Amino acid sequence: MSLKKQNKLVEELKNIATEAQNQNTLDIDLLDSLSVVKKINNEDKKVALAVEKILPQVAQAVDKIVAAFAVGGRLIYIGAGTSGRLGILDAVECPPTFSVSDKQVVGIIAGGDNAIYKAVEGAEDNAQGAIDDLEKINFNHNDILVGIAASGRTPYVISAMQYGKNLGATVVGVSCSPKQVVSDIADINLCAVVGPEALTGSTRMKSGTAQKLILNMLSTASMIRSGKSYRNLMVDVNSSNEKLYARAIRIVIQATHCDYQEAKNALAQAENNAKLAILLILTGVDAKQGKIMLAQSHGFLRKAVE
Repeated sequence: MSLKKQNKLVEELKNIATEAQNQNTLDIDLLDSLSVVKKINNEDKKVALAVEKILPQVAQAVDKIVAAFAVGGRLIYIGAGTSGRLGILDAVECPPTFSVSDKQVVGIIAGGDNAIYKAVEGAEDNAQGAIDDLEKINFNHNDILVGIAASGRTPYVISAMQYGKNLGATVVGVSCSPKQVVSDIADINLCAVVGPEALTGSTRMKSGTAQKLILNMLSTASMIRSGKSYRNLMVDVNSSNEKLYARAIRIVIQATHCDYQEAKNALAQAENNAKLAILLILTGVDAKQGKIMLAQSHGFLRKAVE
């Protein structure tokens, strides 16, 4: 990096909220372990309140994601470092939780798969890399792109968001530093201002927690609004292992108040589909008719039951 470019970056960092020095933790290096973790915990308490302030914008993003899902669009997370890893973490949990394809919610990280485990030098500054990564998955205008960057200025993320906008896709920005480029580019700006980190610049802490909370809401609320729950039960759970099969049995019991054996029998008839098993018990129809009813209700179990 040239000296001129380095000086410019140092000046930019002065204006980024996540790089500010926290006046509440100036003595953190003098404290015993309990006092250190108390300081960190006191800062963490501010995170949910910061996210609360942007809930209307989060809901707006959820509506866009639901509409995209309805026409075969995807939810694409993209970020570098911690932000990229958080996107991947949220994406990979969607198939087992909601029985969706691993192509419906996708996480992309600067530097590729290797960057999940180890920092890849210069990846976050690779603007062309972001475009290449989106082209690899055939990103298009039906998809929703969520650019995640705590600082709000990551070149890789900015490039991805600009590419998404050029294609006419809805672009969401998730950041923790206001008045930065990510906020300016985003169609929907999700900036949770959590304040300076307990350890200056360590955005895996409060900023990372805020991003995790936001991504949790984006994916979970979108799945709920797409018919993936009944009451507050995840009735589309994928029974792909023993624990998840046991959870499916429990969900059927909770939804219908049937006994263990009846839940197992219904799941067997429903080919381990908890949603269909619940419908069979609650309505008395057979599996073939139940599938028709779910299709007619667009997968919403409550509508099918009623």
